Amino acid sequence: MGQFQPVTHVLFDMDGLLLDTETLYTITIQQIANQYGGKVFTWEMKSRLMGMMGREAAVAIVETLDLPIEPEDYMNSSQQIMARMFPSCQFLPGAERLLRHLHSKGVHIALATSSSRENYELKTTHHGSVFQLFKHIVTGSSDPEVKHGKPAPDIFLICASRFPEPVPHPSSCLVFEDAPNGVKAARAAGMQVVMVPDPRMDPLLTQEATLVLKSLEDFKPELFGLPAYD
Repeated sequence: MGQFQPVTHVLFDMDGLLLDTETLYTITIQQIANQYGGKVFTWEMKSRLMGMMGREAAVAIVETLDLPIEPEDYMNSSQQIMARMFPSCQFLPGAERLLRHLHSKGVHIALATSSSRENYELKTTHHGSVFQLFKHIVTGSSDPEVKHGKPAPDIFLICASRFPEPVPHPSSCLVFEDAPNGVKAARAAGMQVVMVPDPRMDPLLTQEATLVLKSLEDFKPELFGLPAYD
């Protein structure tokens, strides 16, 4: 049990960790690719792109799928499709229970998502009461302070710095992630990270995580010095 250090603050990714949005992204990307006779968007392609922000992701998708359009065209098309789909997304197993538990025990929690503010609002349309539990929310694609997307550590360092005083040291923060780039970002920030990867993920891409779980339902808060479930 000695390999985990106790923490006081917890930072959460959103897409594919708390909310089941990754499926919606895949459907969106494939719909656009199909319009232009592009390639099939495979899981292997997807795992490389996870956690990228805004235009950076659009550039990578256009290149990866050989689409005969500009990244801006891709962004406009995808936004229209996602605006219809995102409000229907649901919590992944164990997510709401964990957030409500930590909040009820007085643990400071925050959200660090690569999403834009606009997409964040769409995705949380029906989940506002739970997302209000976060001390604050950083939406990387819309936040001028977040200069570099994951795997750079910016988003987690900035998110941690916005907790109320006393601001926690990175070593006192625990990150929850589903994507390899997010795990790299958390480690680069000097934080421990619990990874809940998609079951299709290559195990080699999970090795940098402090702890790997099949589901948030399996998390035991006391491993990191946090209050246990009642």
